[in-house]
Amino acid sequence: MPRPTRLLPAPPEGRAETRPHTKPAEGQGALGRLGGFCARHPAAVVAAWLLVLVAALAGRHLAAPTFSDQVSLPGTASHTGADLLARSMPDAGRPSGLVVLHTGTGTVADQGSAVGRTLADLRGLPHVTAASALVTSTDGRTAYTTVSFDAPLKDLGHGYSARLDTATEPARAAGLGVAYGGDLEQVVREPADDKLSEGVGVVTALAILLLAFGSVLAALLPLGTALISVGAGLGIVGIVAGTISFATSATTLAGMIGLGVGIDYALFLTTRFRQDLIGGHEPVEAAARTARTSGRAVLVAALTVAVAMLSLYACGLSFIGKIGLAATLAVVVTAAAALTLVPAALGLVGRRVDTLRLRRRPVAESTGERDGWHRYAALVARRPWTFLVVGVAVLGLCAAPVLSMRLGHVDAGADRPGSSTRTAYDWIADADGPGFGEGANGRVVAVVDVSRAHTPADRISAAVTTALKDTHGVASVAPVRPSDDGRILVTTLTPATGPQDAATADLLHTLSGHTLPKALSGTGADAYLTGSVAGQADFRATVGDRLPIVVGIVLVLAFLLLMAVFRSVVIPLKAVVLNLFTTAASYGVLVAVFQWGWGDALLGLSEPVPIESYVPMMMFAIVFGLSMDYEIFLLSRIAEAWHRTGDNRLAVGEGLSATARVISAAAFIMTAVFLSFTASPTVVVKMLALGLAISVIVDATVVRLVLVPSAMFLMGRANWWLPRRLDRVLPDLHA
Repeated sequence: MPRPTRLLPAPPEGRAETRPHTKPAEGQGALGRLGGFCARHPAAVVAAWLLVLVAALAGRHLAAPTFSDQVSLPGTASHTGADLLARSMPDAGRPSGLVVLHTGTGTVADQGSAVGRTLADLRGLPHVTAASALVTSTDGRTAYTTVSFDAPLKDLGHGYSARLDTATEPARAAGLGVAYGGDLEQVVREPADDKLSEGVGVVTALAILLLAFGSVLAALLPLGTALISVGAGLGIVGIVAGTISFATSATTLAGMIGLGVGIDYALFLTTRFRQDLIGGHEPVEAAARTARTSGRAVLVAALTVAVAMLSLYACGLSFIGKIGLAATLAVVVTAAAALTLVPAALGLVGRRVDTLRLRRRPVAESTGERDGWHRYAALVARRPWTFLVVGVAVLGLCAAPVLSMRLGHVDAGADRPGSSTRTAYDWIADADGPGFGEGANGRVVAVVDVSRAHTPADRISAAVTTALKDTHGVASVAPVRPSDDGRILVTTLTPATGPQDAATADLLHTLSGHTLPKALSGTGADAYLTGSVAGQADFRATVGDRLPIVVGIVLVLAFLLLMAVFRSVVIPLKAVVLNLFTTAASYGVLVAVFQWGWGDALLGLSEPVPIESYVPMMMFAIVFGLSMDYEIFLLSRIAEAWHRTGDNRLAVGEGLSATARVISAAAFIMTAVFLSFTASPTVVVKMLALGLAISVIVDATVVRLVLVPSAMFLMGRANWWLPRRLDRVLPDLHA
């Protein structure tokens, strides 16, 4: 039986309020009316959503979406160098890739006739402007040609790989191995097929739902509604991708997040619905109450995720911002389904929600004051400092590896063994001779702008060549070539180390910051490094510079939103700090697994890899948004009890007891969904999937079950402190 509301004494004059703020009106409100309408007209609402699903998937097919990982960085050295190259030496600046030939016996030259036909066929392909003469290794067993195109490689599509296979068939027929490398990976790399991962995630989620609910129908309802909403969301992402080119991982990420939050939202709503049924409410009334209470928390949680994801646009990199947009579209559609389709499904099944029970008594929220969660809350209340210190220590241990995090780009050397891109990379890296070796997979183009130089071009050319050859870490330097218009000088250098090696990053920094400026000092000429590796270095530097902006925006917006929802300064401040701890812990695990190589074999990687440069920024936004879900669901129940009783200790205990079971189930489901995507062939998807899984399980256990209650017990009534003037100007939101 709930305790009656206490009349608390007013605070002394001049002090801020710490008594319960006005509870939201008991009327249904907009969400309650919407939920009630959907529950009364379930057939129409379900039919409407099925129509949306079909229309979205059909629209995706007709829109012919495009995906690319190409990044444009106007104003950077690599972009400026590429522009100069395109203007003065158009042929050198065209998109290109490598076709690599290899033989285990004899030499490539032994099959001269077949090689000649292959080169001729390559030159005859649509969009091919040139195929260079072969560059051959010292032992003659490996050779490659550089194929140039008149169109961006991403525009050719994966289907173009069949044309490449046809053109290189003479070489294969002669017994030569053929693989495609360089930027041709944009053409030949198969689009990620994550259907198996999605299937594993769905089956695992169903098993956890069955254990959590003990009812087949109650378990199928959240899963079914989530699948419909995710399908519709991905269809809409595909339609948008017909106009805006998303990254190749955008759809996978949107599906992963959409499926996770979709099941979570439906799970929270179904749990509350079943609790209201147990409390004696009629199904339609219970659905309306569920939409008014838990539905409000779902709306705030989805808004928080959307704000965090869209904040990625603040980094100024459309490549990253559009990944956030794809995820936001999926979350928005999922939240819309949670507020309409789920109440309709609940109204449709009504009291039959517990049909086909796996246990005698259906389980919803814990409500008894003597249940295990109340006893656990009492234990935390007796020893809050112990729980707080232990929880922080666990997160600190997980976060420790982050101190050695190294950002970089995961190159083709980490691709699946046996894939064309990995084979081409290995053949070039393992061969000897000019144009071969580890660094040949990441050659760097140096463009010297001599249009304003007051020193003769030949002297500048000699100075640049000498300086580059004398730089430690440079394996070879090609002869400097002047452009026909005399405005630029161009040379290609080969690093001694591979593209993702830390030494290569250091070399680029040395060349751009010391070697070339010193060689050109007093000449009036300027030098720019360009090419894929140089562009990736500029991208990494840009992301690092703008990460604090994204972090700041997400923190401020989340703080303001939670302050308006929970009418407190302390609660949002605590939430922000704890979410930073969660993010740091997930970063640390990523470093240990990927960079230190602790999980290479389990994840299908053949070597340790650096952390992809944009993964920390993406993870921060996603982790912050998702972890706020559980924060909002927990705090909304604590706030309900606080408004009703004015007793902080009782409110924390009731909130923890009411949500611990469902938050734990939701966290295990989302963790299972994310972990299933670690089977993806894309390394970036593996990183994001593992990082998100770790963050969710840490957040739902260490943070929600240990740190949040212990901190709230320690702060007591101060949890609900809000200055009166601020209370008057904040919008009146509730969760």
